[in-house]
Amino acid sequence: SEPGTFKDRLILEGDPHSIIEALTIAAYAVGADEGYIYMRGEYGLAQERLTKAIEQAHEMGFLGKNLMGTDFNFELHVHGGAGAYICGEETALIESIEGKRGEPRARPPYPTTHGLWGKPTLVNNVETLANVPPILRHGAEWYRSFGTPSSPGTKVYTILGNVNVTGLIEVPMGITLREVISIYAKGMKHGAAFKLAQTGGSSGSIIPASLQDTPMDFDSFSKAGVALGSGALLICDEETCVVDLAKSLVNFFRKESCGKCNPCRIGTQRIYEILTNISEGTGRMSDLDDLKVLNENLYQLSNCGLGQTAGAPIRDILNYFRAEVEAHIRLKVCPMGICPMSGKKI
Repeated sequence: SEPGTFKDRLILEGDPHSIIEALTIAAYAVGADEGYIYMRGEYGLAQERLTKAIEQAHEMGFLGKNLMGTDFNFELHVHGGAGAYICGEETALIESIEGKRGEPRARPPYPTTHGLWGKPTLVNNVETLANVPPILRHGAEWYRSFGTPSSPGTKVYTILGNVNVTGLIEVPMGITLREVISIYAKGMKHGAAFKLAQTGGSSGSIIPASLQDTPMDFDSFSKAGVALGSGALLICDEETCVVDLAKSLVNFFRKESCGKCNPCRIGTQRIYEILTNISEGTGRMSDLDDLKVLNENLYQLSNCGLGQTAGAPIRDILNYFRAEVEAHIRLKVCPMGICPMSGKKI
């Protein structure tokens, strides 16, 4: 589960039957006779309700053999994980279900041909599957009436941070950050100025205030050089230090790295060390070049998406907040007064 994102948990807790229906439809479409729902072990209520819903589906004849009087058979299993972030990567998830250590597999082959137990496997997110029944019920044109031409439909966002109202919203693709903050989050706390938002949890992008009117759809964000991610919106005000934020994010990645590949295992540790030096007033200007190279190595050489996105915070703070980072190095002071180096806020 992506830090700051609990949309899938609430879908499973609030409407588990919709996911059972979606998985059954997907299984029928691809010719599968077995499905697995993999969830964090910490999701106790979701697992309890989902298990009960599966029992009810069996009782009603919606799971099992010869469904709806056809020759289609489908069984569904719930598999609880142990909280490892890496198991959000599809091949590490498959390894975990098979009882192995959760590490990404080398690809090719891909899960579509060699997945769980060596069989072709379809892996989808809960939110993606939740869209299947209503699309079949109402039609594709109904679904495309929401969102933008290139990114149709809706998106579930988790609103977090220094805003007046936090929680979950489901809105059409293409909404802007400014609209989310003003309409759904009811503005920044204490009237503070909006500084940045992190989209998509730890692996998402850091979006500056200058992009708050960019439509939040895949094409618009891609053209702006940022990523939409999984839907977590951490909204930060002018008191946020970007060095401290990036250090916290990279610290998460270095702890969650499975250690299988050197670029991720060593790269995340080295980036964290450099950011720590910068935050403590011992950074050098050459560190910024080193951070750029390390980020490129992570993106190009890591074995899976965890390592490939671990350097995203570095890319974004150097692109959009370089002056603030340089102030930590040149002036030996944190402009926000947060980092443990010295002095007063400037």
